[in-house]
Amino acid sequence: MAGPLSLMDEFTWMANKGAMKMNLLKSLRSYLASIALGLMCLSYANAKEGLVIPIWPEGVPGAHVNAGPEKHVDGRYYNIQNPTLTYFSADPDKACGTAIIICPGGGYVRLAVGMDGGGSTGWLNKLGVSVFILKYRLGDYGQPAPLQDVLRAVRLVRSRATEFKINPDKIGIFGGSAGGHLAAVAGTMYNDIEGKTGAPIDIVDAKPNFLILQYPVITMQEPYVHKGSRNALLGKNPTEEMKKRYSAELNVTKDTPPCFIFSTLEDKSVPMENSILFYRALRNQKVPAELHIFERGAHGFGFGKNLGSTSEWPKLCEIWLSANGWITKP
Repeated sequence: MAGPLSLMDEFTWMANKGAMKMNLLKSLRSYLASIALGLMCLSYANAKEGLVIPIWPEGVPGAHVNAGPEKHVDGRYYNIQNPTLTYFSADPDKACGTAIIICPGGGYVRLAVGMDGGGSTGWLNKLGVSVFILKYRLGDYGQPAPLQDVLRAVRLVRSRATEFKINPDKIGIFGGSAGGHLAAVAGTMYNDIEGKTGAPIDIVDAKPNFLILQYPVITMQEPYVHKGSRNALLGKNPTEEMKKRYSAELNVTKDTPPCFIFSTLEDKSVPMENSILFYRALRNQKVPAELHIFERGAHGFGFGKNLGSTSEWPKLCEIWLSANGWITKP
């Protein structure tokens, strides 16, 4: 987009050519005023390009000194030091007031975000859902930093629901792999004292209204733990207490939000038993939940095609979202 000065030159040139007459200056003043307003408030009209929102404007808790720059390689982010949300607004003609915070995976070593959330953003926007992609701190911080980041994200989105034109009671979290673990932790530890920093915004409810978990890491205990995620998050020699504390299946209560969970038999990285453990815990607490264990699809299948019934998971998820009133009927 050209800046205001270049546009001024262009308008002047056009005026000299007689292309614009009496209303030229009036139009120009109006345009420059709108530009100034846009620069001042970062208008959400351009949110399709992704509006980046720092989640710790008062300063990142426990920030590392001389940590070096964040690295971005082929849609993967490393060394996250300043967590953010990137906002993509819902299609205006389909907006249903629902927002979903996406927690990318990457084993707590990196964030495999992709260009727009790995395809999730476009899919959800077309369903009328506003999307916020969370860049959270990783294994170089360890817990409780990721927990603090995801709960601050929920609080921030909920506290600014009017700005984002969303319903504060329709905020979900969608996480895959290690991001699925973070989503599950958010859904079971939303009142945890370590998820608070003493900031005024801590009074805002951090409980997500629903969860979508794609091949999630759930347990930190043998035999089904994804050791890479545990090592990054808790260290190579965590205590049994720490393993239990961050095993999401052990923290489910009757107040855990409803869940849509899916995994595959072919996943050799994160055993599908993780999904089953969480589903069983939800069922024992009578929490509404839906579980799909598909046959085909290696870890990270995402929106992959030609995977038989596995490729139909977005449709199944749409039906679930609609049945629960979070989106309109597909």
